[in-house]
Amino acid sequence: MGQPVVLVHGAHHGGWCWRRVAALLREAGHEVFTPTLTGLGERAHLLTPEVGLATMIHDVTAVLETEELTDVLLVGHSFGALPVLGAADRVPDRIARIVLLDGLVVEAGRRAFDGLPDDVVVQRELDARRRGNGLAMPPPAPEAFGVTDPADVAWVRRHLTPQPLRSYREPLAVGRPLGAGLPVAYVYCSAPDYPALAGAHQVVKDHGWEWRDLPTGHDAMVTDPGGTVTALLG
Repeated sequence: MGQPVVLVHGAHHGGWCWRRVAALLREAGHEVFTPTLTGLGERAHLLTPEVGLATMIHDVTAVLETEELTDVLLVGHSFGALPVLGAADRVPDRIARIVLLDGLVVEAGRRAFDGLPDDVVVQRELDARRRGNGLAMPPPAPEAFGVTDPADVAWVRRHLTPQPLRSYREPLAVGRPLGAGLPVAYVYCSAPDYPALAGAHQVVKDHGWEWRDLPTGHDAMVTDPGGTVTALLG
């Protein structure tokens, strides 16, 4: 059996988005877990005003603990980078290495919104008030994530769900240095790139983490599953 892999999705997504990547990893002999964060995907009915980043860090940590996993490759896509970094702070002894797939990264004590351009934050807050009952941000079109194939666009659109607003407003609370001293690699999805992540890229460079390039769109697990597996396994 290969190394266990835990794949954590990004905003508006769920464990469903990893279907193709998980299948390839399992074919290669890995044990794969694709948890869905509270308030999203098939767990969208659990959305409450209290669901935030701390909840989602607990979601990831609980998978590692209840499945009694060690030597884990822990992967966070987009917003999912923050729950992954939070979980690494809690249980670093269970994790071998971290890969952030086009991740939204902020320094300790900062919020997800702090890592985004001001105009993006204003628009998302406004959308949450107007169309999300002040509780959640409505999902964008799949094309915003670099998905262009018509069948993929239809698949992703069917499953995107509103993102809990608190998850972007709540600071990343960690007690150790970001990454908890573990090996961290960042996979940059470059074709096309996701402009809102420019701030995250600077944080990655400041920490000196490994940088890998993947020439596909932001939702790489959908648009290039094979390339994504190669990039994750390094």
